[in-house]
Amino acid sequence: MSPRLGVGPRQPWQSVHALLLLPIALIVVIAVVDTQTPTNVHLGPALVIAPAITPSFAGPRTTAAVGGLALAAQVLIAFTHGGIGTSNHIVQIITLAVLTVLVVLYSALRERRQAQLAQVRTVAEAAQHVLMWPLPEQIGPLRIASLYLAAEDEAQIGGDLYAATRCDDSVRVLIGDVRGKGLPAIGEAALLLGAFRESAHRHIPLEELAALLEQCVTRYAADLDPPEEAGERFATALLVEIPDRDPVTRMTSCGHPPPLLLSPGHAVTVPSLHPSPPLGVHGATEHTLDVFSFEPGDTLLLYTDGVMEARDTHGRFYPLTERVVRWTDDAPEALMHHVRRDLLTHAGGQLGDDAALIALHRTSVDRRHHHGRIAGAHGFRHG
Repeated sequence: MSPRLGVGPRQPWQSVHALLLLPIALIVVIAVVDTQTPTNVHLGPALVIAPAITPSFAGPRTTAAVGGLALAAQVLIAFTHGGIGTSNHIVQIITLAVLTVLVVLYSALRERRQAQLAQVRTVAEAAQHVLMWPLPEQIGPLRIASLYLAAEDEAQIGGDLYAATRCDDSVRVLIGDVRGKGLPAIGEAALLLGAFRESAHRHIPLEELAALLEQCVTRYAADLDPPEEAGERFATALLVEIPDRDPVTRMTSCGHPPPLLLSPGHAVTVPSLHPSPPLGVHGATEHTLDVFSFEPGDTLLLYTDGVMEARDTHGRFYPLTERVVRWTDDAPEALMHHVRRDLLTHAGGQLGDDAALIALHRTSVDRRHHHGRIAGAHGFRHG
């Protein structure tokens, strides 16, 4: 799960003090030069530059100290150019004092805002770990890597969700996307994840598990949605079950994009699923179980629509299938690294919607249960 850009840590003590030399040197140079120039030349007003640039790297106290030093330099200049009582110097001193106070107030508000954003980031990260537990690097015969990119600059989590759990001799994985943003979307995502974790370990088919999730979304919408938003709350979901011994994967899709099957040799296959409507759209719905081959060395790439719908500056969608062909032989961690870098480059560094991906790489299988490849998918091979 990738962190988002937020309020960074404060600059190191040595760096701040090194930068502080700039406004101090500026004050000294202006004061020395102004005292040596004719009285009709006034460089004193340029002293305001020193406290003005200080908030960019220091806090309000340091800014106030620099402003005080600038005022002292202005008074010194006044004494050498006709005395402090002249109207011109009085105006300059008062103006510099007022501007320094304003800059200090700005610095204080800026520091407070940074502290608030840092607190929001901390809370968001805590909520992220509580809601979506980090996936282990290995579950049974699967090596796993995941990636989460939130669309909001200061957000760490949104409506996209994923989870994985053991179920006796298989692994079950959920990836989904809740419609909307903000707290309602996060609440529904938490509900789905809780229902999946509670029910996935039971010995029930994926179709029945999808029906349980359907009931959760329906109850959530009935209890919490305002009347004017009735019928607008739904979520797409893809349920995946991978047995330890059989070289297959079972899937039930509820309006979710199909995964990509990456095979060694730069081959990408798109399984042909039979999806039911998204959760919460039509209430009770018949769900279909699709089964496909999943051989040792293959990688199953699950993703949300925020990946496919990422646009470049010309409005073109991100061509995920064509891009991942180059990385079919990479480990899951390397695959996530490549996709993250390529996706953000395509979108200009900022996504329009949350995006989540999971890479599941099968490392071994019991050949006694090998059934051969199962039809029902179309492929893409890099030539």
